[in-house]
Amino acid sequence: MIILLVILHVVVCLFLIGVVLVQQGKSADLAGAFGGQGSQTAFGPRGAANLLTRLTTWSAIIFMLTSIGLTVMMSRNAGGHSVFSGTPSSQTTPAKK
Repeated sequence: MIILLVILHVVVCLFLIGVVLVQQGKSADLAGAFGGQGSQTAFGPRGAANLLTRLTTWSAIIFMLTSIGLTVMMSRNAGGHSVFSGTPSSQTTPAKK
């Protein structure tokens, strides 16, 4: 199950990187180069959420869920063991005065 979740996590990660790199910036047109907003609204031009925005949102949600799932599964497999559980202690107790 962990291997399947890791594969899904890597695929979603690569997809998310690709979708973000393909998207265009908010003011990437010619008016944005000169500081113009291209609209008379208070917060600038704002269109409806297109396909790339929705793909980015859903892939980010899946990325976060697989990250949490992998963290929970790996902590259960570790069984609460410490990194130092197998090493002998070389610390001595101080002498009483």
